[in-house]
Formats: sequence, structure tokens, C-alpha cells
Amino acid sequence: MVSSSKRQRATEDDPLSRAIAPPPNETPQERERRIATEHEARRVSDAIDEELDRQRIADKKGPKPIKILLLGQSESGKSTTLKNFQLMHSPKAFRTERASWRAVIQLNVVQSIHAILDLISKAQAASHGLSSSSSSTPYFASSPPSSRPATAPKDYPPLTHEHLKLKMRLAPLIQVEAALHRKLNPLAQADLQSPQGNFTTFPLQHEVSVNSTVGWKGAFNRIVGNSGSSRDSCESVDLINWSDPEDPGVILHACSDDMIKLWGDPTIRKLMEVEKMRPEEMAGFFLDELVRVTSPRYIPTDDDVLRARLKTLGVSEHRFQMNTGPLGTPMSHDWRVFDVGGQRSLRGMSAWVPYFDDMNAIIFLAPISCFDQVLQEDPSVNRLADSFHLWKNIVSHPLLKATDLVLFLNKCDILRAKLASGILLGNYVTSYGNRPNDFESASTYLKKKFAGLLKESGGEKPFYCHFTSVTDTKSTSLILQNVQDVIVRDNLKRIALVA
Repeated sequence: MVSSSKRQRATEDDPLSRAIAPPPNETPQERERRIATEHEARRVSDAIDEELDRQRIADKKGPKPIKILLLGQSESGKSTTLKNFQLMHSPKAFRTERASWRAVIQLNVVQSIHAILDLISKAQAASHGLSSSSSSTPYFASSPPSSRPATAPKDYPPLTHEHLKLKMRLAPLIQVEAALHRKLNPLAQADLQSPQGNFTTFPLQHEVSVNSTVGWKGAFNRIVGNSGSSRDSCESVDLINWSDPEDPGVILHACSDDMIKLWGDPTIRKLMEVEKMRPEEMAGFFLDELVRVTSPRYIPTDDDVLRARLKTLGVSEHRFQMNTGPLGTPMSHDWRVFDVGGQRSLRGMSAWVPYFDDMNAIIFLAPISCFDQVLQEDPSVNRLADSFHLWKNIVSHPLLKATDLVLFLNKCDILRAKLASGILLGNYVTSYGNRPNDFESASTYLKKKFAGLLKESGGEKPFYCHFTSVTDTKSTSLILQNVQDVIVRDNLKRIALVA
């Protein structure tokens, strides 16, 4: 009797027991509905367990999958490389998701405009001898204010009343940005709110990020509406409810002329030049195509999806069925591509390397155009120097000795443009000295630097290196096909199927 009372008290004190206990005063109808819901939940759970068991058995019976790990700092091009894999091997699914990416591109547009409005606020405050506490560093600025002397005076061009009117008329875009933030990441508290008062200040801008395990595409699908079309359709136009009054495209289209006017204004361009702000060099840039991307029935192209910017956190796994073997021979392989977030908080290699020591290859992306930029999360660190440091850690790690390494020296198109505009590599990479400031000389030098770090690690791995611009689908598909052939051939060598 005593033990029975103790068990009852223990049950009453157990939070889990209280949580799953039937509600008090439950009616027969409510009990019936609860039991039916519990049965359905159990059925779904059992189905998931069966599917996992089936996959485990299939993995044991079938050939081992080829595993690829994408590494690199934030905005190095990992997600774009992954999109290229998807476009090459799952084109139908890739194009079905255009409706989701439409909302991401809309977010990229309003973020770019918001950054320019922040700059106007900063120039306004400076003209009145005030510090601009409301403006934040745009995530596509090449040199954040915190990395430069705070006392250095800025020669801002004078703003006119027309600029302030433009700023006021574009205020509704801040509401659109806040709505997209909330829909994309509903668990996060949105800092963006409607501008108040005389529109002289705007709320702080933050780059939106999503956890890789969150179904953000489903969230965005709810934004664009449910037209009732089958998700199996490859036509994204059928997946968008064009009559939805809450579609962000409605406000974007209404503000289109003012956005075009703002982006093309010579004074605004001079203002960005003073702040060394070059949004056209970064992912998620669509201001040169505002007429098209703000049109009422805009559907993203493949290139738009590749250029769209959405920061992801955590590790994501993507599966593909590759149908090409080495040197073009017909062969089917199960490929698994893992994307590790590029933010520095995820770079403690001792924490994650043991989980990826069975990788067949690592594709490391180094954005060599970023030689004159700093890390957003640490403005004291040059981005190119950070890539050198991360590459050195990877090539020298003992658990990765058996893993093929493929280096993508990425964003070559932007590097070429920067050097042609007169930005000197030698001013940022002192070891470059007085070498010619052209793409051929600079790219060759940087390739040798990365190769030297590999050689210093003491290993005898082959050096696979490619100059890439991963937003260029045609050239990138050829490079990825070559990489796939190399990885498959090396994998077959390991199991002695190829001499």
C-alpha cells in the first residue's frame, strides 16, 4: 500500500506524466478525438521508424554512397555549388522550388534597398553633426566602419529633398522585410518594425538566417499562397496564388519606379563610393534587374536562384543519384553532399571532423575576390587571410588524410573586375609585392599560395584546383562533372577496381 502511494506521488510529480495525462473532465467525444489523434501520431511515428530501418538495410546491402563535404567561409559559394549539383542531377525538383526562391529574391531586393536607406540616414545625421545610431553595417559592405578609424571625416555628397522623399516613399519596404523575416524564421523575434514619425531613421538591418533543418521553403510557400496545384508540377507559375493580397510582390511592384530611381541616382552612387559599399559584388544582388524582378508575375530563372542569397546555419545533407561514372562510363552512384555552415562559430574542427572522417572528398571554396574585405562576424580579420587559415587547418588535420581535397578558387569574375578597376592586390596581400595587377598574375600567385600550404602539411595528396565563378552554370557544370569523374575514379582505386 505504501509503495503504491509512493508510485502515485512519483507519477504526479513527473512533468512528463502530467503532460501526457488525459485532461480533467474530458467528455466522451473529446476522449474519442484524443485517442484517434494519438493513434494517428503513433502510426506516423511507426511509418518513420520503418522507413529509417528500410534505408539502413538498403545502405548495408547496396554499394557505399560517395560522400562530399562542402567547406568554406560564409558567402564563399557553398550554397551556390550545392544548387548547381541540384540543377544538374535533380532539375525537376530544382525548378519546382522556384516559387520558394521568388520570396528569397524579394527579400534580397528589400535588404539591398534597406542598406541604401541606412546610408542616407547616416549621411543625414552627419550633415547635422550627429552620430547615426540607427544605421547598421550593410552585410555587403567591403569595409565595415568598425574596421576603420571612427574619427575619419567622410566627404558625403549633399542630399536633396527629393532623396528624402524617395526614402519616405520606400518606407513600406521595411514592413515587407519584417514580414518576410517573420515568415522565414517565425521562432526568432523580428527587430524590424514599421518606421515611425518623420522617417528620418529606420530600424536596424540584420541579415536573415535559417537553420538548415527548418523547412523554410514550406514557410515561403505559405507566403506566396496555395493555388491548389500539385507540388509534382514543374511549373512554378502554377504554385503561386497571384491574387493573394499579402504577396510581397504587390508592394515591390508599387515601389518599383522609386527603387529604380534610387539605385540609378548619381548622388546615391557617390554616397556608396564614399562608404566603399559595392552590393553588385555580393550574392543576392538584383538591383540592376529591378524592372524584371518586381514585375507582377515574376518567376525566377535558374540563374536567379543561383544568385539568391539565404544564409543557412548548421549542417545539411542532400542526396543525388549520379548517372555518370569515370571518363563518361555509365554508372549509377548514390551521392551525399554535406554543407557545413561557414560562420566561425561552426569552425571548431575538433567538434565536427570526427563525424566527417569517412568523406570521399572535400570541396573547399575560397572566394579570392574578397582580398579587400573583412569578415562580417570579425572585422579585424581579412577574408582572404581567413580562407588561407581555414585551408591550412583542413589540409593538416590527421583525420582527413585519406580524403581527396578539391579547391575552388571562386568568384573569379569579381576578382577580374576589381583588378581591372584599379584595386591593388598588393595593398592587401603584402607578399604579392609589385607583381602585375592583372587577373592572370594574381590568380596564379594565389593558386601557388594554396598549393604551398598543402605541401607544408607534409602530405602527398594530389592538388586538384579549379578557377570558378559558381554563378556561371555552364562552366560550373563542366567543372563539377570533372570533379565527379575524379572522385569516382579515386573511389574505385581504393577498392582495387581500377588499376
